Amino acid sequence: MHWIRAVSRELWGLFVDDGSFAAAIALWLAVVLVGLRRVGWSERWGGVTLFVGLALMLIENVLRYARKGGS
Repeated sequence: MHWIRAVSRELWGLFVDDGSFAAAIALWLAVVLVGLRRVGWSERWGGVTLFVGLALMLIENVLRYARKGGS
């Protein structure tokens, strides 16, 4: 039974290494989706907004990981 738990933990770790990063991505997707509909921007601006936000989150996550020493 322990091997099932170990395998599921490994599979989860393949896709979600940092829970706060995954949560931030999901939150950003929701903000962009709802925000664009309320503001009425075109889909082009939605793509740009989504990309810029995700890129900034990725940069922040990499810098935070580097400060921790890459453990």
